Amino acid sequence: MLQTLLPILIFAALAVGAAGAVRRIRLWRQGRRTPMRWHRLVLMPKRYLNDLHHVVARDKAIAHTHVATAGGFVAAMALALVVHGFGWRNPILGGLLLAASLCMFIGALAVNRRRIDPPAKLSKGPWQRLSKSLLAYSVGMFLVSLPLVGVAPTVLGGGVLALILLALVAWGLAEMLIGMGWGGPMKHAFAGTFHLAFHRRPERFDDQHRDVAHDVHRGSRSTALFPLDLTAKTLGVEKPADFQWEQLLGFDACVQCGRCQNVCPAYAAGQPLNPKKLIQDMVVGMAGGSDARYAGSGYPGIEVGKHHGGPTDAIVPQLVEAQTLWACTTCRACVEECPMMIEHVDAIVDMRRFITLERGETPEKGAAAIDNLIATDNPGGLDNASRLDWAADLDIPRIQQRPEGVDVLLWLGDGAFDMRNQRTLRALVKILRAAEVDFAVLGDEERDSGDVARRLGDEATFQRLAERNIATLSRYRFQRIVTADPHSFHVLGREYGAFGGDYVVKHHSTFIAELFDAGRLSVKAAEPGETVTYHDPCYLGRYNGEFAAPRQVLAALGVEVAEMERSGYRSRCCGGGGGAALSDVPGKARIPDMRMEDVRETGATTVAVACPQCTAMLEGVVEPRPQVKDLAELVAAALAEPAAAPTARNSTEAPEEVPA
Repeated sequence: MLQTLLPILIFAALAVGAAGAVRRIRLWRQGRRTPMRWHRLVLMPKRYLNDLHHVVARDKAIAHTHVATAGGFVAAMALALVVHGFGWRNPILGGLLLAASLCMFIGALAVNRRRIDPPAKLSKGPWQRLSKSLLAYSVGMFLVSLPLVGVAPTVLGGGVLALILLALVAWGLAEMLIGMGWGGPMKHAFAGTFHLAFHRRPERFDDQHRDVAHDVHRGSRSTALFPLDLTAKTLGVEKPADFQWEQLLGFDACVQCGRCQNVCPAYAAGQPLNPKKLIQDMVVGMAGGSDARYAGSGYPGIEVGKHHGGPTDAIVPQLVEAQTLWACTTCRACVEECPMMIEHVDAIVDMRRFITLERGETPEKGAAAIDNLIATDNPGGLDNASRLDWAADLDIPRIQQRPEGVDVLLWLGDGAFDMRNQRTLRALVKILRAAEVDFAVLGDEERDSGDVARRLGDEATFQRLAERNIATLSRYRFQRIVTADPHSFHVLGREYGAFGGDYVVKHHSTFIAELFDAGRLSVKAAEPGETVTYHDPCYLGRYNGEFAAPRQVLAALGVEVAEMERSGYRSRCCGGGGGAALSDVPGKARIPDMRMEDVRETGATTVAVACPQCTAMLEGVVEPRPQVKDLAELVAAALAEPAAAPTARNSTEAPEEVPA
């Protein structure tokens, strides 16, 4: 009976699963069409087995469990098709099938153990069932394959036991194969496979990719937002079908592991955003229905089950509340942690673009900043001619006075209008002069980089600012741009290229580290007893991969550095990026307060920063707290004073006696 029914069962599951796969592909292809690059399918094995390793291996226990479970299933399924499906039975193939089933069984045991008391970040519901389905399939396939190696009793060929084993195999096949296409938990495996092949940012998988002209490692750091076609009929994403089909595919690949939820600063602060829930809402919208069956943590303060949508229905507010989108700081912590490499921030900004450009419903402070950018080229609405008022006593050279060009164009950013950040800029000027750097500034010809406008969804204002800045920069000669603002650093270096602006851009931490390496800066010994911790800005670290240079600067100063638990690529956002400080979505806590608590846990007396927005957010925390100092301020304060030149003798002193 087993030899008769098992092949029928396997091929029936394959057929129904294939029909579901076709349906799933049609759901993805509801999105905006882009050219199909089928040759990318050959890249999938490398991307799965190698390129994802740096993300998946962060949780080694789960990584090993997945290898055993998924690897065992793929091998067992392939061998079962050959042995039981096509009837190619022999002891060697049977032994391999038993080994694969046993491997899957061991992995499934680990999955079941984790699901006994699952962490809060994991979704439950059907995911609790999946772990049991894995066990059922592995046990059933192992036992029905025992006769292949001659160790099973003949009773396995028929009777009640055979029916029980067939039921176990059928249960597993229904979950593993049929569920892949028809919407069960295993759909992430099917969608994930194609997502790796057709990822919207293929360069994220290229560990060897390097931009030689900019001396920047680009592997896994594709972070620039995609330009918006301002002539399109609809600007931004109004409904799920407005996403590119690759984005819908990426949403469907979500495994609901909750890693994004665990690192989201807005979620931790009790604001109405959970990146995992957001992606699942996009899946609901793609397929049609409501979020009532969602079995994970929802948006803080928003009831699960009250939203619904379809491929052609407006996302906001039927499926997602506008506040959910405005709570995002665009820090990319969720993207960095996602083992399926889903691009949450791209989706959020795409939806913001529609709200801002088509509906004009940007939060009040954000709308005011955009109006100011349109009117005065800076978000504060200040007279651009006052951009250098803080430096009236410094006699900073203007590039307009240097037709022969300069080595460094110092990009001030809109921190030039902020009294606190002006101290950082003065310190940076002191450092450049101490190192005898040939530099100049644009003065009142410099405009806002457009970062805030773009993150708030106003792509039109961003592109206008970008084009005007690029036109200005094209008139002057310089080797590189240096800025103390990671947001300007990112936009100028990563995003202006799409509009014809190709520059070598360095953050001031990187440039100062290079000056130390070249022996062009000399500093005094650090004061004993002072401990410093360093806060990684999102737009310098996660966006651009610069984690080492700031720490090299601190090492050159000789200070004791105490790292926060969440540092480097897992640094907690200060809460100031993505226009979040302007949208001001309420929550149970403030993100900068949580970050300052991370600082306090180190026992450091000073937190070193490298971003004007981080400075503003952390200094906004109520004292007592550690002091906040930009890296430039720390270096400028430590610069060794030049040896005093001989001075003329005081005229009141008696002249030396001249020997006779």
